[in-house]
Amino acid sequence: MDVSEASDTCTRLLDELESAIITDQEFLETVLLGVLGRGHVLLEDVPGTGKTLTARSLAKALGLSFSRIQFTPDLLPTDVTGTHVYNERDRTFEFSEGPIFANVVLADEINRAPPKTQSALLEAMEEGQVTAGGETYQLPTPFFVIATQNPIEMEGTFELPEAQVDRFAIKATMGYPDLDGEVELLRRRAGRDDQSPAVETVLDAESVTALRGVPETVRVEEDVLEYMAAITRATREHRHVEVGVSPRGSQRLFEVARARATLSGREYVTPDDVKRVARPALAHRLVLTPDARVDEVAKSSVIDRILEEVPVPTV
Repeated sequence: MDVSEASDTCTRLLDELESAIITDQEFLETVLLGVLGRGHVLLEDVPGTGKTLTARSLAKALGLSFSRIQFTPDLLPTDVTGTHVYNERDRTFEFSEGPIFANVVLADEINRAPPKTQSALLEAMEEGQVTAGGETYQLPTPFFVIATQNPIEMEGTFELPEAQVDRFAIKATMGYPDLDGEVELLRRRAGRDDQSPAVETVLDAESVTALRGVPETVRVEEDVLEYMAAITRATREHRHVEVGVSPRGSQRLFEVARARATLSGREYVTPDDVKRVARPALAHRLVLTPDARVDEVAKSSVIDRILEEVPVPTV
């Protein structure tokens, strides 16, 4: 699959998702960039906006196996990864796979579980494997996590640890639909018997793997590499930032920018690609200073300011 074919495939995927999900196309493109860039996606918004529907519809359109884990305060790490179960017939312990053994894993309301359970995803998200009882088990390929979380101001939530947040390539917010969108949502509901809309399958596991490999062929010139590095380094020196973007975050920015170029049907990355993905790829990685939090400085505004200050290369 080349870049042009990948771009056409992404367009078909987006069209199919839009048939079920009432939201702006930029949100769906952002989610798809996380998948295309071989990363994981974090969706944050209030309940009822369609986060779970987005994850389920994406898995169906991609033709991948899907598993949903409802995170709760009493959820244990073994409830996610699996555990060894005693087989009375053979008198041996056998590993029983947990719900994480799927191509697409929806970690629903991930911040309602304590950090110990949240951390059960770390190895899976970074290495594509699970270790239990001293043995390592490979997860299906492709594998990616779509996690949803409610705003941390809501009752019964735990803030995600920085190490967990840094594993997500993209963080996106869905938001409420506008008036026309909400009317269209009701109109579609009136035209079907099921409560939830459904999408058709567009790809299969083999095609998804091929699609995710296409950004690896996209060129990134030296001056654009330096531009990305300058942006991430600037986050570490900003007066409102206590902990800036890690080297892992720099690599994710690189990968998502290549995915953005692929989505646009280009074989090279432009500075505009970097600008368009900087907020969803970097903002959630920042840890602001106490003064910035008191002043309610938004992480996205810090990224916007840095983009204004860092010189843009001419391509």
